Amino acid sequence: MSIRILVAGATLTLGAALLGAPATATPAATGQTARPASAFAAAPIDWGRCKDEFLRKAKGQCGMLTVPLDHANPTGPTIKLAVSRVKHRGSKFRGVMFTNPGGPGGSGTFVAGYGQFVPGKVASSYDWIGMDPRGVGDSKPALTCDKRIAKIGTRPPYDPTTDEILDTWVAKTEAYAAACGSSEAAALLPHLKTTDTVADFEVLREALGAEKVSFYGFSYGTYIAQVYATLHPERLDKLVLDGVVDPHGIWYESNSNQNSAFEKAIKGFYRWTARGNNDFHLGRTPAAVEKTYYRVLRQLARKPIDGVGAAELSDIALGAGYVNFLWPDVAAAISEIANKGTATLARKSYTSDYPTTPGGDNGYAMYLATLCTDAPWPTDLAATLADARDQAAKDPFVTWANAWYNAPCRTWPAAPAPAAVEVLPSSQKALLINETFDGATPISGARAVRRLFTGAVLIEGVNGTTHAGSLSGVPCVDNRIASYLATGKLPDRRPGDRSDVRCKAVPAPPVGLPDEGFAVNARPVAPLG
Repeated sequence: MSIRILVAGATLTLGAALLGAPATATPAATGQTARPASAFAAAPIDWGRCKDEFLRKAKGQCGMLTVPLDHANPTGPTIKLAVSRVKHRGSKFRGVMFTNPGGPGGSGTFVAGYGQFVPGKVASSYDWIGMDPRGVGDSKPALTCDKRIAKIGTRPPYDPTTDEILDTWVAKTEAYAAACGSSEAAALLPHLKTTDTVADFEVLREALGAEKVSFYGFSYGTYIAQVYATLHPERLDKLVLDGVVDPHGIWYESNSNQNSAFEKAIKGFYRWTARGNNDFHLGRTPAAVEKTYYRVLRQLARKPIDGVGAAELSDIALGAGYVNFLWPDVAAAISEIANKGTATLARKSYTSDYPTTPGGDNGYAMYLATLCTDAPWPTDLAATLADARDQAAKDPFVTWANAWYNAPCRTWPAAPAPAAVEVLPSSQKALLINETFDGATPISGARAVRRLFTGAVLIEGVNGTTHAGSLSGVPCVDNRIASYLATGKLPDRRPGDRSDVRCKAVPAPPVGLPDEGFAVNARPVAPLG
């Protein structure tokens, strides 16, 4: 899933008791059970050729890692995880760099090639490691429930303005949860929590023979790294977190806070599109562009065009809330519908992002499998609908889409953990990166982690709306990443609850119609989560 993976950090602040905890705490000190060393014997990885072209160009190697299905039963059934490696070059070796691009549900092997986008030569002194988490991508088995879940032309509008629409979404989301419970990979479902992925990374560390590892996480990958830092603090060296998930409010409150953040993030798209009115003809002011967008949504809710209905356009528009390099494509798709009455661009975009080929729902299935079980999820339908209605009144852009996207958690066939892992206060050094108006992971989450990790420093992309945009060619950000990886030293930490370094945001594309020659990100786009 290249666009529609909704995970974000919540905006809850830390309580006084937590703020008063010692600078370095152990799981036992806070009543949290530490995981014992795994009794599973990690086997060496048989590295070979990668099938991914990006990894081959990066001189990557690929293989499979064997891990227990249930880490509490290390002698029981096993599964295999797809892993990748871009080895260090030269005599200087600074260690292993674990990576994860986000999700949950995002394939992670290709991110091993991201070292090449770090300025200078420091990245070549690390072994960059990627992994498709359990159930994801090329890992075996991979979870898939119903490849037709997002089939174009089969979904009503997200906003349940009638009982018929409401009943359709309730039935659809309950049926998808049931399909996951009866899928061929259903045995995975009780073992797809973030803690399971963290345990897999520990087996991977052992298989690589590394005493310590560094971790570069994007989006949901920042949460994996935070949990790793809590459960295995003695194994962690450097930590880079981009698009930082707030570990509080996992995950129901996180999605609510994300709805509010996206309402702010999409304003940047409206402003940019208004400046390009000569090309898009959607309105000369941001308010006019917004009004046109909702008018088109209402039009498609009444009668879809070329199979594109209101739900499909909502999903396409969400990309503009995630990353600014999609602004030209999203504006062009809306413009075609508004001004020509056709939806060729929107249909092409949607069917590309939501394939109905075998396994096409793997990212969505795995997103749910983790979110629905990391922590308890509300099961009362009336209460969750009331929450959505209240928030949609002030944050209409993504609230109902998010509500139905996550709704299968209400009847998910695997039991959740009693509570989310408590990420503990620590003196861990970390480089945190977040743009001011990141919709997927609000900057309040980065500030919360900065409070938890007293050795952390926060770089803010001032007034930016791009999610997890490091290594995109902004020197103020990327040079500091390179320096930290080379020396272990961070910029000075400023007093107060704020960012420590203020950089320019990831630049927006030139105003106007899509330009095939323009690319904001030097790196491939990770799944946005």
